Amino acid sequence: MDTSIAPLIERLSRILQNDTHAHGLKPAQWEALRYLARANRFSRSPSALTAYLGLTKGTVSQTLQALDRKGLIRKTVADGDRRSVKLDLMKSGEKLLADDPMADLGSSIADMPKAVREELGTSLERLLKGMLDARGGRPFGACHTCRHLCQDHGEGAPHYCGLLKQSLSTDDIGRICMEQETARSS
Repeated sequence: MDTSIAPLIERLSRILQNDTHAHGLKPAQWEALRYLARANRFSRSPSALTAYLGLTKGTVSQTLQALDRKGLIRKTVADGDRRSVKLDLMKSGEKLLADDPMADLGSSIADMPKAVREELGTSLERLLKGMLDARGGRPFGACHTCRHLCQDHGEGAPHYCGLLKQSLSTDDIGRICMEQETARSS
């Protein structure tokens, strides 16, 4: 068993966690902002965020209250269901994400050769899937990789989610969804 990789991941995680105390936010608050920037309209809820982060409902609730007080997100009652809350990034949240401390990691990855980036991405996806499977977590993949996506569908705009029976834009299918089920390759 190769044990040299786990300490590298742990050290990288520690560096990233230290960086995410920037701008007076806690790491979970940064993660929530990043999630809301990437999630589709069906997955911007407290329960979806809880599942994605793997945190308790109480921790996510406190995180959302702090972000709401800071004017970085907006919580509204979801259309058609007064018990559901919809989360959206405010302009101030989007602006803050432009100075995301995670950008250094993105730059370091972008500096790698394309083949290395692709291999690293595939390996990390496999690692994450294994960890999520062991814990009963959800993958939250992009709609464009989902088995429920009907591209160029007559009822779509221009696409359609067969599971949720909703039209999807080209922007929608690039976002992550809690209902995503990876399409099987034939």
